[in-house]
Amino acid sequence: MQTNPDLERTGPLLELRGISKRFTGVLALDRVNLDVRVGELHVLFGENGAGKSTLINVVSGTFPPDEGTFRFGGEEIRHLTPQHARAIGISPVFQEFSLVPSLTVEENLFLGREFSSKGVLHTREMRQRAQALIDELGFDLSPSMRVDNLSRAHQQMAEIAKALLGRVRLLILDEPTASLTERETGRLFELIARLKQQNVGLIYVSHRMREIRALADRVTVLRDGRHIRTLDAATSSDSELVELMTGRKIDLLFPTIPQKAGKILVEVENLTLADGSVRDVNFHARAGEITGIAGLVGCGKSELIRAIYGLEPIAGGVVRIDGTPYEFPAPRRSLKCGVAYFPANRIAEGLALSRPIRENASMTVLDLPAFSRFGVLRQGAERTTISAIMERLQLRPPNIERAAGALSGGNRQKVMLGRALTRDLKVFLFDEPSVGIDVGAKLEVYDFMKRLVEAGAAVIVVSSELPEVLALSNRLYVMHNGRIVTELSGVEKTEQNVLASFFSNHLTAEVA
Repeated sequence: MQTNPDLERTGPLLELRGISKRFTGVLALDRVNLDVRVGELHVLFGENGAGKSTLINVVSGTFPPDEGTFRFGGEEIRHLTPQHARAIGISPVFQEFSLVPSLTVEENLFLGREFSSKGVLHTREMRQRAQALIDELGFDLSPSMRVDNLSRAHQQMAEIAKALLGRVRLLILDEPTASLTERETGRLFELIARLKQQNVGLIYVSHRMREIRALADRVTVLRDGRHIRTLDAATSSDSELVELMTGRKIDLLFPTIPQKAGKILVEVENLTLADGSVRDVNFHARAGEITGIAGLVGCGKSELIRAIYGLEPIAGGVVRIDGTPYEFPAPRRSLKCGVAYFPANRIAEGLALSRPIRENASMTVLDLPAFSRFGVLRQGAERTTISAIMERLQLRPPNIERAAGALSGGNRQKVMLGRALTRDLKVFLFDEPSVGIDVGAKLEVYDFMKRLVEAGAAVIVVSSELPEVLALSNRLYVMHNGRIVTELSGVEKTEQNVLASFFSNHLTAEVA
């Protein structure tokens, strides 16, 4: 991490004026202004589709603006490319990773900037430099590991290390904590504090209000591709930011969901997974209620519902769906049993980004007679059904022939939810349902859950966002180290009790 500690704090490090960017039929940025000062963390805040990703891609040199001026370090920049951006000290860490899966961490770090002389790579020098950087960052990461063998959290660490390898003057972080544990997030925050002291400017994209409160110096709000306002973080309230972001007053971040618990639709008894990530778990979920599962990243909560759906191998125990033992779960069989699963990683597991919205929304129902006959797709029925569903979910824009990859995070989640409306389902498994989506999109997802519960479905929500899972659930299980450590309901379902149950078990495990 090479920085210039003598750089004076005078004038903006980055100054954008009147930046516009058009794509086919879409004005993504409309005369946007942004400035980032030396040693400042500047948050970009806005709904999915507000223009945040387009703006940071312009700053990173991924594509040029159609209008406006771009000044960096006091100099006007024209025809910026990613290589030029990196050379002048602009380093982005995007939400969608740019790592090559078949290469090691150190190979990814030095890709395109290898140490060599006369055609010979200096592998030992690169390995030492990579290890020194990782040690400086405090990351639990091996330079020799292949990327495709890393967890998403460790891939995030590799991306951050890659961005900080050279001389960094402006670091761009796009939802950087989405895959990190609490401890890893704490290390990232410590790193950010050090970078600010070293006069590095930061652009930080996040929907998490707690992170904005902990880190931000200023916040720029974007809406519909326009610059709405830039505020000092210390003097702005959460409600003010949300109102500026959405253009409407939002009184409640979580809806009131009347829950009338009915019969047990999902029952798990002594469940243990083959990889040991879940051990001897017992829990149940009832019709007409939301059952929450809380815990830190890596506690086994995601693996638990993935196993119910058939994505993780089971070593022992019993799963029952509506009272019937469900042996050898598999995704196709789960759908036929009325069970739907919504993954946390919509890009890797949820969507075929190059295919149209129509195909993504209908891919789980092609076995039904209404959609196919004798192996031939009934395209008219498919188009009519999916169009109606996307209109109901208020997909914007409503064109179902657009590629799913062109959508914002919130609209991608709507495509995922749309699948649930094409079949007769009774159990819904949500894994981190609000990750990477804005407040407005979150409210639409919560309202979707509310309607499912009112219709008598059993909804299971796994979330690392404690306020979310507390507000939504009727009953809440807390997991730690692969086991359920407590069940809370009613007045006992508080943040203090969740944290107390986690830390008491954490300390007990350390003593043992």
